[in-house]
Amino acid sequence: MIWFSGFVGTPKLSYTFTVWTIMPTQQTLVYGNLQYRFNKHFRVGIGVAPNLSVRSMQGPFPYYASTDRTMGEDALRGGFTQGFFVTGEILPKLNYTVMLGNNLSTLGIQASKETRDFAKSLSLVWMPTTGEFGPRGGISDFEHHKKAATRFGTSIVSSREDRFNNIGQASPDNVQVRMTDGLLFFETGALADGVTVDRATYEMIAIDAGVKYKGFSVQLEVYGRRLYDFDADGPVPISSIKDYGYSLQISQMVIPKRLAIYAINSYFWDQFKRHPHEYGGGFNFYPTNSRSWRLNGQLMRVYKSAAGGTFGL
Repeated sequence: MIWFSGFVGTPKLSYTFTVWTIMPTQQTLVYGNLQYRFNKHFRVGIGVAPNLSVRSMQGPFPYYASTDRTMGEDALRGGFTQGFFVTGEILPKLNYTVMLGNNLSTLGIQASKETRDFAKSLSLVWMPTTGEFGPRGGISDFEHHKKAATRFGTSIVSSREDRFNNIGQASPDNVQVRMTDGLLFFETGALADGVTVDRATYEMIAIDAGVKYKGFSVQLEVYGRRLYDFDADGPVPISSIKDYGYSLQISQMVIPKRLAIYAINSYFWDQFKRHPHEYGGGFNFYPTNSRSWRLNGQLMRVYKSAAGGTFGL
């Protein structure tokens, strides 16, 4: 992944674009956005941006504690899509972002298959003590805050989702929406044998809280998601699916700017009483005292993973 960023003519007009390649899935993507900053209260952007579904979709990448998102974060979240967004400061230390996008995830979706439905998302972030939470709001206190840095946030998403291909095909183009058993929601047979859901409404809310102080950090996020209003080619046994869960990350810089250890736990209370969960931990070693380069090792136990993917869980 290579990032390019800068401004055009004036620092108020900035750009970011990314070249991202994944060899296991033979994907190469080029995407980005343009933003214009009128003042600290109002900045507009257009291009590819995240649906504001969970905290990790709002800047921390790649400054995670673990190798990537936790199972709890990855299982229910939205993805990246083309759209329009507005962001800024409402009051000192209180920020907002509003996003209007094509769908939950544009990855692999051809423009000719898009519907007229939009994904709508909103986030509010309050950092009452220091007004910041480190570069990109990353997990773990690499910065070694001498005053406790606190962050509280909420994210809300709603989208009328489509499987984006012929209902006679077993595998959907929409691979963003999953159930907590890891199955693609729009896959034939996901809810009933031989039955395919063509459209459904996705709604999600997440609330997060975190603190960093003298090398110690803790981050908690709780989730609630609802899938309902199904359009299917046959009868299904339920009219809606509700899932709840949390993700907890705790880390400590053992050697400032050099070595951190962390622990992770996530858990779901799902409608099917499977209760997927994970726990474990690891370490991050920073050879150059910079967050931009780290060596990571971790040991995790995942039970009935709710997340899925070619190169993930």
